[in-house]
Amino acid sequence: QVQLVESGGGLVQAGDSLRLSCAASGRTFSSYAMGWFRQAPGKEREFVGAISRTDDSTYYVDSVKGRFTISRDNAKNTVYLQMNSLKPEDTAVYYCAASRTAALPSGTLVVSDREYKYWGQGTQVIVSS
Repeated sequence: QVQLVESGGGLVQAGDSLRLSCAASGRTFSSYAMGWFRQAPGKEREFVGAISRTDDSTYYVDSVKGRFTISRDNAKNTVYLQMNSLKPEDTAVYYCAASRTAALPSGTLVVSDREYKYWGQGTQVIVSS
């Protein structure tokens, strides 16, 4: 079992930066590939990016590529989402998730929400224009 708690959301202006954190419980955090998703009002949940469990390989959706960076600190059981140059269209509730399968080969990235089993409660990000 993995429990995830996001933090760091808030209200910012366009062009500002925010860093979201996702703290995981348990001693096996490094076993799981991690992902970030977001859901804007009235829209379906959207994949934002993913990070592999050990070698820090990352993948991002095109709309955030070059602005968002995912990192993880396995010693702290935490994954981060650094968001720069925020835009009003980034407004959403942001969720972190841990992969359904543990101990995936190093470098494996999980991009489908169906392949994530553990989800946080979300943190709200509002970007004003």
